[in-house]
Amino acid sequence: MRGKSRVTVIVRNGDIAKALKIFKKKVNESGHLLELRERKEYTKPKTKRREQKLNAIRRNKLQLIQEQMLTGEYRVGKKHKK
Repeated sequence: MRGKSRVTVIVRNGDIAKALKIFKKKVNESGHLLELRERKEYTKPKTKRREQKLNAIRRNKLQLIQEQMLTGEYRVGKKHKK
């Protein structure tokens, strides 16, 4: 967790519930829990690259389908032979 600041919350008027709510929000936004989950087990660099590539392919495919839907070229259902 290098480069990330510690999350601190000031309890005002003894309202611990509100302070806890703010703390949870700050921890979630800081990304500490996400990094902790990622560090739980080792993933090889090749696996990381493969996941990034697959995610990029999925995003590109979804973007193409959305563009085709806007232009009216995309058809839902069976593909017709020409």
